[in-house]
Amino acid sequence: MAVTPHDLVVEAKSQIKEVTCDDAQILLGKRVILDVREYDEFAAGHLPGAINVPRGVLEFKIGMIPEAADKNAPILLYCRTSGRAALSAVQLQRIGYSDVISMAGGFDQWANEQRPTEKPEPINFE
Repeated sequence: MAVTPHDLVVEAKSQIKEVTCDDAQILLGKRVILDVREYDEFAAGHLPGAINVPRGVLEFKIGMIPEAADKNAPILLYCRTSGRAALSAVQLQRIGYSDVISMAGGFDQWANEQRPTEKPEPINFE
């Protein structure tokens, strides 16, 4: 029987620690905040201080981020609804990261609860 993407997310969530948006907000400034959405999603709004590393390149790019170079660095992951973040958390654990948590509900829930967000500065090509 074929496994669905939903099945993969359910399996991933059984292998990681998830926190609520309330808990995540308390952790701002205390953890490396990684947004694993695509750049256009990140540019539309993100958690304060978040670093964008899309899910598709996470395992390849994580070591290039100074804040996350130490595999013991405390990391909080999030995406739009929490599926990509859960899958990302499992992969980071597999490559040796020891303190990874995921935000349940994702950015959609964060924004719906009217929590603080940021947008990157537009690039000026003049």
